[in-house]
Amino acid sequence: MTISQLAPERALRRLELSVVRRLEGYLHGDHLGLLPGPGTELAEARAYQVGDDVRRMDWAVTARTTMPHVRDLIADRELETWALVDLSGSMNFGTSTLEKRELAVAAVATVGFLTHRLGDRFGGLMLRDSALRRWPARSGRLALYGLLRALLAEQFSSEQQASRSDLAAALESMARTQRKRGLRVVVSDFLTPEDGEVDSRLEPSWERAMRKLTAQHQVLAVEIVDPRELELPNIGVVMIGDPETGQVREIDTRRRKVREAFALAAMAQRERTRIALRRVGAGHLVLRTDRDWVADTVRFVLAYRRMAPRLHQPPKGVAR
Repeated sequence: MTISQLAPERALRRLELSVVRRLEGYLHGDHLGLLPGPGTELAEARAYQVGDDVRRMDWAVTARTTMPHVRDLIADRELETWALVDLSGSMNFGTSTLEKRELAVAAVATVGFLTHRLGDRFGGLMLRDSALRRWPARSGRLALYGLLRALLAEQFSSEQQASRSDLAAALESMARTQRKRGLRVVVSDFLTPEDGEVDSRLEPSWERAMRKLTAQHQVLAVEIVDPRELELPNIGVVMIGDPETGQVREIDTRRRKVREAFALAAMAQRERTRIALRRVGAGHLVLRTDRDWVADTVRFVLAYRRMAPRLHQPPKGVAR
């Protein structure tokens, strides 16, 4: 049974159970502030000054130095997460257990359920038919449920006139309007007009906007893939339409050269996406509609945790 066959409330509860049971503990982590302030994490000890709170006296350092010392605290800062979800026509497709849109909702739910802590805020941007709809960032589980309900409801809206969604413009808007540093999650299939090119070195149209986003925030890009987008089966003459532009083309899948050309272009598109995300410094998680998306997320998180200390290590000769 797919997500679209469930009532929204039941679908969300089922999602939460799947996510929390299998991923609990992998994405959790403290996100401390950069400046001292009221909090619970201990920072450095310093000499006592008139006016300091005596309840923060560090008696061990005071006894060792014979001078009064107090211990500063690191303020616990809230994490503000924004998710940009591509709901364009190309996401309304799926040939396996899930449609790409349903898998996109599952990806947002995974990040939301496991990064949510007291005081954290989660907001969303929904890209559909060149229109960008904002869901304000709010704290609490009910607010996250509200965003996920809105994403599920978008799947059942009536068909509109086909138009190509502009992912680059949506990323630009995200970087321009949400300036508070935090986590940014981009969920898309990253399909663009230049996907017919076989040169994997070609810069995608959204790369420059993604680079601006990664310069300000920690960015996780979730690429949604369906197996039928990677290769054509031999099923005779078929009519294939572009859901974003409405263009329809007749293709003879019996011809081996046609199938090979399609597979070559699909491979180049995926490689172009991988190289671009690596260049801009974004995390890259690939989820497929024919695979266990929870297991793939676990593998990605474990690999990222092993790599994170090297990624966030300060340059040589620079103190943290």
